[in-house]
Amino acid sequence: MFVLTPADANPPVVHPKEGITRLEADSITVTFMTRKQNYVGGDARTRDEDVHSPKSIHIHPDGSKYYVNSLEGMRTVAFDFATGQKLKVIHHAFDSTCLDLWAPESGLFPFNYDYKEPGTFSGKPVESTYSHGGRYLWVPYYRRSYDVNAQDPSALAVIDTERDTIVRLFETGPLPKMIATSPDGKRIAVTHWGDNTVGLLDITGDDIDAWHYVGCYVVDYKLKLNYSRSIPVNRDAGSGYCLRGTVFTPDGRYLLVGCMGGTGGIAVIDLVQERYLGRLLGMMSNLRHLLLSGDYLYLSINNKGYVQRLPMRRIYDAISELQPDKKTVLVDGWESCKVPAGARTIVASPDGRFIFAACNFSSKIAVVETRTMTLVGTLDADSYPVGLDISQDGHYLFSTSQARDVGGNAVDIFQIDYK
Repeated sequence: MFVLTPADANPPVVHPKEGITRLEADSITVTFMTRKQNYVGGDARTRDEDVHSPKSIHIHPDGSKYYVNSLEGMRTVAFDFATGQKLKVIHHAFDSTCLDLWAPESGLFPFNYDYKEPGTFSGKPVESTYSHGGRYLWVPYYRRSYDVNAQDPSALAVIDTERDTIVRLFETGPLPKMIATSPDGKRIAVTHWGDNTVGLLDITGDDIDAWHYVGCYVVDYKLKLNYSRSIPVNRDAGSGYCLRGTVFTPDGRYLLVGCMGGTGGIAVIDLVQERYLGRLLGMMSNLRHLLLSGDYLYLSINNKGYVQRLPMRRIYDAISELQPDKKTVLVDGWESCKVPAGARTIVASPDGRFIFAACNFSSKIAVVETRTMTLVGTLDADSYPVGLDISQDGHYLFSTSQARDVGGNAVDIFQIDYK
């Protein structure tokens, strides 16, 4: 079964010190500069009440601002990159006055239960992706507020980043987490943790009204969801393969989706043949994030704490072996680097020389040197880091620390100097 947190204990609460918490190595220096926080005992100077269980952060492609998805706060917050000033708070709350925002129903995501007003809800924003050169930010919701156990269709919002307002809503499958844009900018993939499915949208052109779903792919089997409508269950565990990390291959031919639960692996969807092909195995289990950098596919392994990689040519070769009667292929040769436990989001420096990992259980940011796949070192982050993004020049690293019963509720900003 997929395990979200260590079984032995709650990790200690950590808060790095501005300008003092630092990783110094021969090749790189990373310094904790400042934060935005909303935790008990935090400095009033850095307090921001809209930072409420921040799940992810995404810097705009033009570098002018960044967006923080506050999951439990049910809002996305836009900040000016240079000054840190808060520009806009986008609330994910909808009612009957918002019906014009909805795209026509696709028929791909039926409800298990009847709701009097399914369009009246608040949404918990998880991850995000940009399209149309950064004009739009796509944000899926963990669930609609009335759906206690995330077993009915959720939704995603399209934010116009010029106005920082929601201009379109789409339905999704249950419990969407990851979302990705194709290399040509014409497709959006929405990965549903809740039932082993992946939705695919056609977003060709600038006409928002023309964007639509073109399919929903099932990874091996679709979960049957019949939980209580009032008694909460743990939907972060026991959700089949717990689909998470999602990337398009550089040629746009395939969609790769990490299986964090079940028997693991990487699910492969052929976007030309429009079908699910099978899973690649051989990496460690409980993989959380997928990242393309240079000629490699990188993985983060959550519980054990590893960063792994394999050349993309090996991935393509393995995909070619998947057949209707051969749904899994064992892929060997993975290079591994041990990092602290709870490796979640990973990002790469612009030149691909370093991989940074948010290590949730240990409240650390790990730095991996990719030439040798060795750990350069770690430095403290506010407990418990989960999301990461890096500036285009590679000199600023942002992390989000999502709260548990304690800790978290922080956005950390690090400065990077390369030697």
